[in-house]
Amino acid sequence: MTLQFLGGLQDLLHPGYRDGPIRYHFSEHQTIKDAIEALGVPHTEVDCILVNGRSVDFNYRLQHRDSIEIYPPYASVSARPIYHLTPRSPTPARFILDVHLGKLARRLRLLGFDSLYQNDYDDDQIMRLSLAQQRIILTRDRGILKHKKISFGYLVRSNEVVKQVQEVLDRYRLRDMVQPWLRCMSCNGLIEKITKSEIEDCLQHQTGIHFDDFHCCPRCHRIYWQGSHFEQLDSWLSTL
Repeated sequence: MTLQFLGGLQDLLHPGYRDGPIRYHFSEHQTIKDAIEALGVPHTEVDCILVNGRSVDFNYRLQHRDSIEIYPPYASVSARPIYHLTPRSPTPARFILDVHLGKLARRLRLLGFDSLYQNDYDDDQIMRLSLAQQRIILTRDRGILKHKKISFGYLVRSNEVVKQVQEVLDRYRLRDMVQPWLRCMSCNGLIEKITKSEIEDCLQHQTGIHFDDFHCCPRCHRIYWQGSHFEQLDSWLSTL
């Protein structure tokens, strides 16, 4: 039996399996989902599986003469009919991020996306919140995405936050959904306009002199204004 991973899925395979079709030795009654994840690819990264040219689901049981092709979301697949294995993502897109992705959480909040993050979330908490609130899991740990209960999830490839944002926007087709400066980057709350007089006692002297427009997060009380940090982030936004 052979498996071929297409459309960039090769990069998720364990080392030693990334060069061309894989000859796979399997146990009796093993499903295609088990085989895919044993080779390193979480099921959340797979949208279509062809076995001998026929589209199948994750419960298909392997046969010795099978020729299998595995495709990611949005790949061009010629077979008809096709079973799309990736469920439709929640709308609007809401996320929960693991401990490794704090910077990404802040950037997604800046873009207006509801993004839960705490640096002490464990895997069980992330899965519970994902299931209860229909949140997409963003993670650098493929193990959590292999859990059979998880439907919505993405394995973030890059270590660089700018590239990570690009990955998420492209994976979930979110570029038209961006609403900058809607959420607090610190706590995910919705920020509101506030008068200068209400917060004047909290401002540093130079800030109070040079700026008049302010916003505040009612949840964590962080204050925002269009200083140099704003200009840097606004410049980054323009590149999106």
